[in-house]
Parts: sequence; C-alpha cells; structure tokens
Amino acid sequence: MPDDGPTKDSADTPARGGRTSAAGTALEKSMRILEAVAAPGGPHRLTDVVAAAAVPKSSAFRILASLTEQGFVRPESGSRYGVGPRLRELSALVGSGEPHSIGRILGELRATVGQTVHLALHSGETLTYIRKLESDQPFRTASRVGMRMPLHSTAIGKSILAHLPEAEVRALIASAGLPRRTPRTLTGTEALLAELEAVRSRGFAVDDEENEPTIRCIGAAVLGPQGRPIGGVSVTTVTFLVSREEIEAYAPALLRATEALAPLL
Repeated sequence: MPDDGPTKDSADTPARGGRTSAAGTALEKSMRILEAVAAPGGPHRLTDVVAAAAVPKSSAFRILASLTEQGFVRPESGSRYGVGPRLRELSALVGSGEPHSIGRILGELRATVGQTVHLALHSGETLTYIRKLESDQPFRTASRVGMRMPLHSTAIGKSILAHLPEAEVRALIASAGLPRRTPRTLTGTEALLAELEAVRSRGFAVDDEENEPTIRCIGAAVLGPQGRPIGGVSVTTVTFLVSREEIEAYAPALLRATEALAPLL
C-alpha cells in the first residue's frame, strides 16, 4: 500500500514508549517530527517518521507539508523526507555560533549585485520562498518567505522546469495549467518548452514582467546530486531601474551562488 497520503487519525496506533499517537500539542508534534526527520540514516519514509514521532499519519502529513513550505524539511522521492536548508542553518548557528553558509552565500550575492535575492524550494506544481534578502534599493517587492509561486511565470520556476524531463513538464502543465499572470506570461505549452530550451542553453532564466508588472528577475536552479532541481535562487529588480541587459550581467554571480548552495540544500 502507498504511504504518501493522509489517513484518519483513528487508524493510527500508539507508538514508542506507550505514547498515544494523538498525544501532545501541535508544537510538540512538530518538534517530534523534526527530530524524526533529522535522525541518522535519512531521508526517512513517511511511515517511519510517523512511528518515530508518535504522531497520527494525517497530522504528520499536514505538519510535514508546512515544514516543507518553510524549508525545515525537504521531500525526497519515494515518500521520504530529509533535512531542509533552514534546519541545517539552525543547526549550524546553534553548533558554532557562526552564520551558516547558506546565509553567507546569499549575502555575498546580494552584496555583489545590489539587488533583492530569493531562495526557493520546489515542491510539486509550485515553488516556495524560504529566504529573502532585501536590497538597499528604494523599493520593496511583495514576495515573502513562505509564499508559494507558480513555476511557468517565474525565473526560479522556469529554471527548475528546464532541468526536468519534458514528459514531467508536460504533466505539470496538464495539472496546473499555464494561467496568465500578466500580458507577458507564456501561456502556450510549445512556447514555454522553447523558452526552457533557451534556459538550458544559457544556464539561467529571466522573468521579464511575466509574473508581476514592473518586476524583472533572473533565476537559476540549484541541482541535487543526480542533477534534479531542488530549488533555485533569483535576483529581483524593477524594470524602471534595471534593464534586461543589466540584469543578465548578474548571471555569473548567480550561477556561482547556486553551485555553492548545491551541497547545502
């Protein structure tokens, strides 16, 4: 039987130490799930996380989804869950008292380009921002940590799609569609596939007012050990201050950052 979906709490049985699966507050359940995910030998199957944390499967599934959005947990293939970048960062801060490499890498990128920097993780049909470093520019973007964004209209999203098999991209399009976010959004499958080929060729994607008017971004994917995209990083600007040629000049710094982040995510 597959173990990647929620079931009724009443179907769950007590776990270790005689604790009932429903015991504890939401915070206590979340902490036990984090402990189970971070245990040696990960990434761990959902059923193993449920047993180790003594949390009902349906509750665990919801908590894991929330922790994934926030970057504390990372979903893996085969209904498994591993440690996410924000949990690694917290561990490093507690263990050494020094800023984690993820924050340092993103900070260096922001200092180099002088623009807002985002880090996002990919999950299913969307991506989720888990870090945002604002620029010192006299404008602020509406994005925020925890916000879910579409793949087809964002620079990070297109860079992620460019590293997925075409059959998987078509399946995502069939499921999520290509909703028009602005007049510049690519809403045709073949047009998007052609754009993804260009992204693969140059190594980065550009969102030229495709997701939000006046916002121009450049993004690149962070790849896992097997070359599958985990997430991505973007540099965000406004069209009335930074031209497309100028933002594309940030590509070398952006690509250095994504390569440096790959072993940390």
